[in-house]
Amino acid sequence: MVIRNVRNFAFMDTIYYEAHKNLYINLTNRCSSDCVFCIRNFADGVYGYDLRLSREPTTEEVIEALEELNLSKYREIVFTGLGEPTLRFDVVLAVTRWLKSRNIRVRLDTNGQAALINPGRDVVLELKAAGIDSISVSLNAESEEKYNKLCRPTHENAYSAVLDFVKEARKAGISIRVTVVNVPEIDLEKCKKLADELGSGFHIRTLSEAASKEI
Repeated sequence: MVIRNVRNFAFMDTIYYEAHKNLYINLTNRCSSDCVFCIRNFADGVYGYDLRLSREPTTEEVIEALEELNLSKYREIVFTGLGEPTLRFDVVLAVTRWLKSRNIRVRLDTNGQAALINPGRDVVLELKAAGIDSISVSLNAESEEKYNKLCRPTHENAYSAVLDFVKEARKAGISIRVTVVNVPEIDLEKCKKLADELGSGFHIRTLSEAASKEI
């Protein structure tokens, strides 16, 4: 558990955690999808960290927590955690700007639905302007039908929005990759072909141990 005193009170939840020589920022437990293999459905966190939040940290609380660290020792700072970071898009942008002012590399891990979550905003342009270095998008399916079955998105047309997000990020010059979970339902070869067509990098994720016992 990470304890940070902020403005005379203690924020008791885990704002960040370390793994793979990176620092991961936990902004929310909410998500616009409910993937059948998501760790949220099977565990309270990852790598021994409890990521359940009693409330969501403010921008100021996140920055104050990060100020106490030697950020230069990490390869990159990653927005991820137990929910979808772009549900707190303004916090992502503000913390990214703060990190980039200190020459820290920043990555966003996302489901790619930011444009649907934040309607009326040019989310890719705003991420680019904030200085985001790279984005990793959970694709998790080679077709809309399978995506809806496995990821169970809240928004309609989520799959096409994800593909558009990847295209726009690449067009904006942001380093972009799509990822898929290695489960039998997902055709990895077709996903790799789709990634190539999008001009995106491609990465296969291992199903969590907790999820593998349940699905």
